[in-house]
Amino acid sequence: MLQKRYEGFLKTPCLWKEDDVYGLQQFKIDYISEQIDVEIDDNLRLGKYVERFVSFEIEQQPDISVLAENIQIQDGKTTLGEIDCLLKRNGKPIHLEVIYKFYLYDKSVGDTEIEHFIGPNRKDSLIEKLTKLREKQLPLLYTDACKPYLDKFDLKAKDITQEVYFKAQLFVPFAKQDTALKTLNPNCVVGFYINQNDLERFEDCKFFIPNKKDWLLEPHTYVNWLSFDTFKINTKNYFDEQFSTLCWVKFKTGELKKLFLVWW
Repeated sequence: MLQKRYEGFLKTPCLWKEDDVYGLQQFKIDYISEQIDVEIDDNLRLGKYVERFVSFEIEQQPDISVLAENIQIQDGKTTLGEIDCLLKRNGKPIHLEVIYKFYLYDKSVGDTEIEHFIGPNRKDSLIEKLTKLREKQLPLLYTDACKPYLDKFDLKAKDITQEVYFKAQLFVPFAKQDTALKTLNPNCVVGFYINQNDLERFEDCKFFIPNKKDWLLEPHTYVNWLSFDTFKINTKNYFDEQFSTLCWVKFKTGELKKLFLVWW
C-alpha cells in the first residue's frame, strides 16, 4: 500500500506553475523512480507522511543534498515554527516548505479563483494557507532565532532561495464540472463534490470509502465496493458529525472517479 500511495503522491501535480501565485516559487523535480523502499510510520498524520515521500524523492536526486529536515526554531522555550527542509541543489542553498492539500471550489466564498478554494470541512482555505506561508512560515528563516541553526551549516539567510513544493487535489461542484481554472493548475482537478441532497443521483453506482492516507491513491477496481444503500447507511454519521470524506465512485459504465461527500 505504501507503494500505491507513493505513486499517487508522484502523480499529484503542483498547484501552480513557476511563481504564478503570490510570487511563491514552486520547487521543480523530476522523479527518477516510482519505486519506494523505505519504511514510513503509518501513524504519522498525512502531512508528515507526505514529507517522508518528499524526503525519499529528493534523496534520489544526484544534484541535491539535504542539510536538515523538520527544524524546530526555538526562541527560549517558545517554538516559533518549523522549517521543513534545508537543502543544497548544485551547491545553492534552498529553504523548502512542503504542502499537500485537498481543496473544494465554492464560488460563494471570496472573489477570486484562489479565494474560492476551501477545505472539505470549511475550516480552512487555500488563501489562508498561502497567507500563512508568505507571512509566517517563510519569514521564519530571517528571524534572529533561526540564525544559530543556519550558522551550523555556515549559511546566511540572504543567500538562501525559498521555494514551496505545493501539491493539491482539487474538487469542483458536481453540477459545475466544467469549471475552468486560470490561475491554478487545472490538472489538479481530480473529481467533484456532492452533498446529501445529490446522493440519489448515484443510486446506480457503487462506492468505496478509503482511509485518509489512501486519499493519495488513484481509484482502482480492486476494493470491496459498497452498494448505494450500504453507502448511505455507512455515511450517515459523517453528516451527523459534520465531517466531509473522500470517496471513490464506480459508475455503471465502469468509470471510476474521486468525489468528496460534504456535510454542508
